[in-house]
Amino acid sequence: MTQPIKPHPLFARFYAKLAGPALEKAGAAEHRGRLLAGLAGEVIEIGAGNGLNFPHYPPEVTRLVAVEPEPNLRALAQDQAPDASVPVEMCDARAEQLPFPDASFDAAVVCLTLCSIADPHAALAELHRVLRPGSQLRFFEHVQADTPAMRRVQRVLDATVWPRLMGGCHTGRDTQTAITTAGFTVTGVDRFAFPPTRIPMPAATHILGTAVRPPPGGTR
Repeated sequence: MTQPIKPHPLFARFYAKLAGPALEKAGAAEHRGRLLAGLAGEVIEIGAGNGLNFPHYPPEVTRLVAVEPEPNLRALAQDQAPDASVPVEMCDARAEQLPFPDASFDAAVVCLTLCSIADPHAALAELHRVLRPGSQLRFFEHVQADTPAMRRVQRVLDATVWPRLMGGCHTGRDTQTAITTAGFTVTGVDRFAFPPTRIPMPAATHILGTAVRPPPGGTR
């Protein structure tokens, strides 16, 4: 049985007041715009946080279901929903157990969230299930570093202090492999350091891209 979500009120305030605005100032808004450009129809976003993506959805999106299990972040997102560029429905649910029928959505979005989900493989399997065949998964995530030395740093941090301090976040997940293992076909990916800095950071390596749930008879 999936464990209930543990609230992270201190991290929620830290993210909303400091980390989130700092990322936006560093250029996250541009990446959010790239992530969401061209979406249309019914979309599900898991780990919507405090709603920073809401202003970037194009008007062709007719319904946005924003899943956020952390109650403090969900309350902040709910406050932002009336001013969003598209209709938003907030949803209190875990990504590993989405309360929607099979093939319910035209697209899915994960943005800086698979790092903190307890079981990202189960979450991706659920997104594969609720997406209509041929539909897109859009992803923007920090991932496993490129160098062996930084990967060692990530392993130490993920086994000790980082998840406790950062709301369950893990720095070194191989998210692109997890996406393909879930049955998606990656159709494009950009790998880059963010925020741009001369000092190596454990959560700097990011990927932004698209994947597709293949239609019946399609290949991975």
